[in-house]
Amino acid sequence: MDSHLSTILSDAAGGHRISEADALCLFTTRDRDVWKIAAAADEKREKVVGNAITYVRNQNISVTNLCVNACGFCGFSKKPGEVGIYFHDKLAIEEKARLAKSRGVSEICTVSGLHPAFTAQSYFDIYRWISEAAPGVHLHASNPMEVAYAARQSRMTTKEVLSQMRAAGLNSMCGTAAEILVQPVREKICPQKISADEWVRIIREAHHLGIPTTATIMYGHCESDHDRVRHLAILRQIQDETLGFTEFVPLSFIHMNTPIFRNGQARAGATGREDILMVAVARLFLDNFKNIQVSWVKEGIKMAQLGLLAGANDFGGTVYEESISKGAGATNTDYLDPAEMQRVAEDLGRTLCRRTTLYKRA
Repeated sequence: MDSHLSTILSDAAGGHRISEADALCLFTTRDRDVWKIAAAADEKREKVVGNAITYVRNQNISVTNLCVNACGFCGFSKKPGEVGIYFHDKLAIEEKARLAKSRGVSEICTVSGLHPAFTAQSYFDIYRWISEAAPGVHLHASNPMEVAYAARQSRMTTKEVLSQMRAAGLNSMCGTAAEILVQPVREKICPQKISADEWVRIIREAHHLGIPTTATIMYGHCESDHDRVRHLAILRQIQDETLGFTEFVPLSFIHMNTPIFRNGQARAGATGREDILMVAVARLFLDNFKNIQVSWVKEGIKMAQLGLLAGANDFGGTVYEESISKGAGATNTDYLDPAEMQRVAEDLGRTLCRRTTLYKRA
């Protein structure tokens, strides 16, 4: 290991904040030094959150796959007239919510395209239906893109939409629609989506209103290591200001059925080295985040387990009903039994603990 890398890892271990240049050095590391970065990140994880591996018992509710946007990385959304469109009504959504509660979940997460007929009231209604059908279950829903869309459709401010979403039952918001918070990359992969600046503004609004959110990155398509570092730096700055992020969730690009892969704009996803380094660098760079989650849905169980050796402390959720990654071509994404999580945790010599959405012990 060269002296520069050794200094970066030593600084991080000593509690010093590493720079964007340091993070770039870590992301570009090859050979066996990758394991040294992972080990340093795992040691930091142990200092920050201990040895428990946490998970949440949750269920996704997919509302509709009809969407006005056409993101290049998406294999989930449908356009009017296409085969396979669904749009669940009030009775269906309430039934799904009651089913989730009967399964003993502590969190319901909504998944939806931007339906052309949706207004802000559509979101308020859906959240109220779920909250009334599954009382006491934490509603983790929406994202900055949906907030901006609802505001535009109903000529409201995004702050007004967030306030009324909360009144309708929203407990925390998804930090998705972030993808890569570098505008030139967004213009390639999701030109119809809100800008990076607007994503940041809406996240800040949510945090200031007392609505906690997750933070995500989608990597492995056409972004550079520089882009990944800039993304992480933006998240770290927001967290410095608001402390509103509950966790960081790296989302490895699923390429198979996506337009940007099929037309040659994107590569075939991240490599295993990149998956490990994304978790490890995040743990070392995001010094104001306690929780880093692995995505078994995106990476599979075995790669997720390696992430838990590289700085991550959370296994995510049981999910029950997954549609986004499945639409992009991933398999075995619908449900992960806590017994399997237990097997993985014990294999690492660590304990598995159930948590709430906000990381209290359940």
